[in-house]
Amino acid sequence: MHVRQDIDRLGLGNRCGDHPVAGVTGAVLQMFRRLGVGLAALVVVMLFVNRPENALTKGAITVGAVLGVYVLRLAWRRLSARFGLSRCYLYTGGLVVTGLLGGIRGAVPWSDVTSLNRSAGMVAVGTFNRFVISRTRATPLTFLSLGLNPALATELTDRAARNGII
Repeated sequence: MHVRQDIDRLGLGNRCGDHPVAGVTGAVLQMFRRLGVGLAALVVVMLFVNRPENALTKGAITVGAVLGVYVLRLAWRRLSARFGLSRCYLYTGGLVVTGLLGGIRGAVPWSDVTSLNRSAGMVAVGTFNRFVISRTRATPLTFLSLGLNPALATELTDRAARNGII
């Protein structure tokens, strides 16, 4: 795990967790990726059923495109974790959320949090958890965690409960 010195110097205590988060763009990209994989599977099935000329070449190109998307996804996961892009860092004294380019989107000490609202959304091609952290002196901090039951959801609610938020 890459250590972000600029975030650790905010004085929020010891680091307790480091999780990927997303914005609306990340949720939409997840939806399009899953939809594209579904369409590629349909293309491969139709190539198998209809057996047009060059079906093997067309199928190989389709499967190669899907594999390329998954390689890009894996590379993004590793790079974003390494450089602290789109992350939520949990600390004993608060949390920090970084943006798509690694800059700090919001740093919230637990003493400033008035409420933590979590809602989950599930559609055919994607699932996400939306968190809204209301603060006393600033606008609410909103971010998404992709997946049905991400580890961030459990750790964030546990950390908030320890600090008397929930």
